[in-house]
Amino acid sequence: MQTHRILIVGAGYSGAVAARELADHGFQVLVIDRREHIAGNAYDEGDAAGILVHRYGPHIFHTNSERVFRYLSRFTAWRAYEHRVLAHVAGKLLPIPINRTTINELYGLNLDEAGVAAYLESVRVPCEHPQTSEDVVLNSVGHDLCEKFFRGYTRKQWGLDLSELAAGVAARIPTRCNDDDRYFTDVYQAMPLEGYTQMFERMLDHPSIETRLGVDYFNATDLGDFDHTIFTGPIDAFFGYCLGRLPYRSLRFEHEHLAGVERYQPTGTINYPNDHAYTRITEFRHLTGQTHTGTSIVREFPQADGEPYYPIPRPQNQAHYKRYETLAAERPDVTFVGRLAEYRYYNMDQAVAAALTAARRLIERLRPGSQGEA
Repeated sequence: MQTHRILIVGAGYSGAVAARELADHGFQVLVIDRREHIAGNAYDEGDAAGILVHRYGPHIFHTNSERVFRYLSRFTAWRAYEHRVLAHVAGKLLPIPINRTTINELYGLNLDEAGVAAYLESVRVPCEHPQTSEDVVLNSVGHDLCEKFFRGYTRKQWGLDLSELAAGVAARIPTRCNDDDRYFTDVYQAMPLEGYTQMFERMLDHPSIETRLGVDYFNATDLGDFDHTIFTGPIDAFFGYCLGRLPYRSLRFEHEHLAGVERYQPTGTINYPNDHAYTRITEFRHLTGQTHTGTSIVREFPQADGEPYYPIPRPQNQAHYKRYETLAAERPDVTFVGRLAEYRYYNMDQAVAAALTAARRLIERLRPGSQGEA
C-alpha cells in the first residue's frame, strides 16, 4: 500500500487533531508552525512564578459531544471545572449570563423564576426575525440590560456596535430565569489535568508525525514533496490576499503575577463591559486548581491590528470569505480547516470535530474503503 505524505500547516487544534488521525491510519505527516510552540492559541506554560497560565487568554473546555470528549481523553486526564463569570456593572459584581440573581441584585428586587420571566417579558423589545446582535439582545432583555451588559463590551471586543454585528454573536449568550450561574451548560466541562500543551504533546507523539516549529509555510523552501496539504492558517493569506484582506479582531494580553495574593477575584473571569480598556480579567488558579503562593492574572485588550484571533461576524465579511472559498474549491490538493481557514468562530470542541471530519474525508479520498474516526 502506498504511504501518502501529508503536510499540515499549523499545530493548533485543527492541525494536531488531523495529524494524529492521519498518522493513526498509516499516513506520514509533517506538521509545521511558524510559532516556536505547539497547541496554537491553547498553549499554556509556567510563568516566571511557576504558575500554569494560558499565554493567549483563557481557554475553557466544554462540549456536548461525547465523540469529541472521548477523542481528547486519549491524550489527557481531566479536572472537572465549571466556569463562572461575573460582570462589573453599576459598582457590583453580577452573574453573566444574566440570571435571577443578576436581576434581583441589580434592581433591588426579590423575584422568583416566574417573576423574572415576567419582568423580562415586560422590558424586551420583540423582534420576530432578528438580523443583528442588537435585535437579539433587545428581544431578550430590553434596553437597560443591553446598555449595562452588552453594548459597551461589544464595542470593546469587536470595535463595532451591536447593530453592526450578525445576530449569531449575541445568540451565543443565553438569558436565564433561575439561579444557574454557570457560563456554560454543556454535558462535559473540564480542564486538561496537566494543561493543554501536555495534551497536544501526547497527541503529536506518534512515529509517523514529525513536527517542525519556527517554520513559516510561506517562506519555507525545504519541506519536500507531499500528496496533500492541510492548511489551518488565514485563507486570505494562503491566496496572497488577492481578493483583499479578510477582517479579523486581535487581542493584546497583559499578564501579571501578584506575589503574596492568595486570591485576586471570586471567579475565574470578571468582565468589564463599561469600565477600562480591557474586556475581562482571568485568574488562572480557578481554572487549573493550582495551590501556590501568589496568583497570576491576565487582562485582555481587544485591538484591530495584530495576530488574527476572531473572524468578525458581519454579512459583508462572510460574502468576502465566500469569494476565497470559491478559490479554495479549485485547489483539490489542499484542505482548508479551522477558525482562520474557514473564517468561522469555532469553539475548541467544534475545531476538533471539524478536523476529525476533514481527516476522515481525506483518508477516504486517498484510500477508498478506509474509515476515519467516527
